[in-house]
Amino acid sequence: MRLPFRTRRSLAVLAATAAAAAGGLIWHLSHRAVVPDPGVPLALARDRAARVRDLRYAVSLHLPASLADPVTGRVTISFTLSDASSALALDFRQPASHLRRVVARNRDVAVSPVNGHIVLPASALEVGRNTIDLEFVAGDEALNRHDEYLYTLFVPARASFALPCFDQPNLKARWSVTLDMPHDWVAVANAAESTRAPAAGGRTSVQFAETEPLPTYLVAFAAGRFAVESSDRHGRPIRLFHRETDRSRIARNREALIDLQAQALAWLESYTGIPYPFGKLDVVLLPAFQFSGMEHPGALYYNAGSLLLDPSATQNQLLNRASLIAHETAHMWFGNLVTISWFDDVWLKEVFANLMAAKIVSPAFPDVNHDLRFLYQHVPAAYDVDRTAGANPVRQPLDNLDEAGTLYGAIIYQKAPVAMRQLELAVGEDLFRDALREYLEAHRYGNADWPDLVDRLDRRTTLDLRAWSRAWIEQPGRPTIRTELATERGAIARLAFVQDDARGRALVWPERARVVLQAGRAVHTFDVMLEERETTIAQAVGLPAPAWVLPVGRGAEYGFFDLDAATLAYLTRRLPEIRDPLVRGAALVALWEAMLENRVEPEQVFRLLADSVASEPDELNVQHMLERVRELFWRFTGPDARQEAAAQLEPVLRRGLAAATRPSLKGAWLAAFRSIALSEAGVSWLEQLWRHDASIPGLPLTEVDETDLALELALRDVEHAAEILAAQRDRIANPDRRARFEFLLPAVSADPAIREGFFTALTRAEGRRQESWTIDGMRYLHHPLRASSSRRLIRPALALLPELQRTGDIFFPKRWADATLGGYQSVQTAADVRRFVDELPQDYPARLRWILLSAADPLFRAARFQQQ
Repeated sequence: MRLPFRTRRSLAVLAATAAAAAGGLIWHLSHRAVVPDPGVPLALARDRAARVRDLRYAVSLHLPASLADPVTGRVTISFTLSDASSALALDFRQPASHLRRVVARNRDVAVSPVNGHIVLPASALEVGRNTIDLEFVAGDEALNRHDEYLYTLFVPARASFALPCFDQPNLKARWSVTLDMPHDWVAVANAAESTRAPAAGGRTSVQFAETEPLPTYLVAFAAGRFAVESSDRHGRPIRLFHRETDRSRIARNREALIDLQAQALAWLESYTGIPYPFGKLDVVLLPAFQFSGMEHPGALYYNAGSLLLDPSATQNQLLNRASLIAHETAHMWFGNLVTISWFDDVWLKEVFANLMAAKIVSPAFPDVNHDLRFLYQHVPAAYDVDRTAGANPVRQPLDNLDEAGTLYGAIIYQKAPVAMRQLELAVGEDLFRDALREYLEAHRYGNADWPDLVDRLDRRTTLDLRAWSRAWIEQPGRPTIRTELATERGAIARLAFVQDDARGRALVWPERARVVLQAGRAVHTFDVMLEERETTIAQAVGLPAPAWVLPVGRGAEYGFFDLDAATLAYLTRRLPEIRDPLVRGAALVALWEAMLENRVEPEQVFRLLADSVASEPDELNVQHMLERVRELFWRFTGPDARQEAAAQLEPVLRRGLAAATRPSLKGAWLAAFRSIALSEAGVSWLEQLWRHDASIPGLPLTEVDETDLALELALRDVEHAAEILAAQRDRIANPDRRARFEFLLPAVSADPAIREGFFTALTRAEGRRQESWTIDGMRYLHHPLRASSSRRLIRPALALLPELQRTGDIFFPKRWADATLGGYQSVQTAADVRRFVDELPQDYPARLRWILLSAADPLFRAARFQQQ
């Protein structure tokens, strides 16, 4: 049965258009048509999916050289309609002036966008094949136009800002794209270029071949002044589009990028048993891209800064780059070949992209402990949301695609891979892979959702998948897993782990854990399944009383692990003595959570890290420890105590920098020092580095390094800050990096009025068009060194969140909230933010409230420590 549209208002009958004057026949609405709500309501999507099939788009766009001129176009939409008894709505989120003509059944149709929809009357439709021609002015919101280039970004439902379409994931279509553009531009799209010809006015027309079936959010093209690098791996051509002017930067990274891309493709073809399903593959490096990457079939987008690394790149940056490439490539199968039916399952495509990325990266970095890497990449970030009042389920109901952007975050990207790895451990790797292969084959080029996959997994396991899914996927939060240890006469009498649900739902999270303990000089390991409220380790009874017990030895365990008192005492004093780097890293994560839950004092953790980071042998552990040192310094150390703390830390960091043998590790130590330096000597040394009066053996500084140094020096109000910033601007050769630097200058100004003017500009949509730059600017604006003057901007910044959700891309609201609150720790600021949240109206969007609460949680905890 077809679900009805919800009525918002009637569609007005328009006067005849210019086409009528030319003699064309016009369809008019002879009755009041029901107009769908704004966005893409679920009811509308279901109605269209039930009626429309065999969908095709032919899009032609005129791309002007000047930003002052609009992008204009024409789209022909053809489809088979099973029911023509009622109106059919297209999506087009532009004013009436942007829709120039609509033709159906060879006649003009007098319709106009209302609520972001073009409602075609039943009289303009027929059962069977329909063709709709539309001429329009494209909106710029999803075209990301710059002076010399543009690129589309249509996720999750933003294609309708640019052109009329059915903007929902379960109406996949074949797309043909033609671009009329300046003669010196190049272009790339999902499919291969088929023809290129001169166009009027000395321009060029490029036509691309028809694509495989794609949803609107995966349709992509980029055009402009790009350089193109071409290469080949095992007979597969790969092209690299970029705007980098530093040829050494390209030369340093080019082969590694193409190798990583080719390796990811080959691994996925082998794992899935399905050849790469989209023909050609191009890579587009964008200098100010909103995301790290985007998985458009045939035209992968990446943030250039994430891939074009400097010699000072840390091991984490190198791993992140490889993981990013593997993640986006995995989407070619998980999300692109088989697409979610609705964005309530957006987590499903992301979880498999992340899970596959973890598997793919391992062979490329044989010297890295990949279980430790998995731990650090996923667990801490998931905890940052799941421990808060803003925790949300992995799978969430979604009534309108307008709200799809608020679904994205650490729960999808970090918690879900942990959950899926736990599921893989429960059913076995081979059975898990076989179920995925069957799922992909059964739904290739179509749509599927979580229940479709559950059906295939359910046939292969005795695990109660319904109960598993309820705890891990459908409910927010994490378990509390308490260690219960009893000893008698110096031996273990009882060792058990008791699982509780802090939210009182009596949930049990089935998970496989590796319990590791040190009894005497021996280390013992027990693999257990925590599937009951209480799990007893009978094999441990009789062992000598342990120095420590850790149920996190695999690195994929998840929850608040409420450790016994003896273990906590050991970790705060002697954590470096744990020999296994994975167990040591997992213990560090558990210790941090214990600190946040008031089991351990921040001073104890700070002292432990400051004393032990220089002697830590594993690079991943070093980088994580340095990140925690920075957080303790800025978030949990009061302003009056920072100078003393900096005096203690700076020598440690300088020694670590000098002792590091690899550029990647030197880069991590330098980044920590640059962040923390406050002493006169420390800041002076940073200035000497910037002025080239000092250097770091084995670590040449790049343009990006020097730019970061200049901005940090300005934050510290060094004597010649204005001169340094002006000179740095002249040093920057790349025009895109220079534009970013100029954008950020007001955010680091010594004048509070200029900084406030910067924020005022960001309150206007045009002022925050470059979202990645905007977030960087907000971080500088709200840096702890500026907290006293910027605190009054917090409330107006948080008040913008609903508008940011409407006008920005998917990660923007959370990143804005994090940047706004990341520099604060005071009790008064926490009270102000708490008051802001408490005063929100009852109808405030729930997901935005979750974003606020999770972003504010570190501030609330830091303030609580201030009060103790």
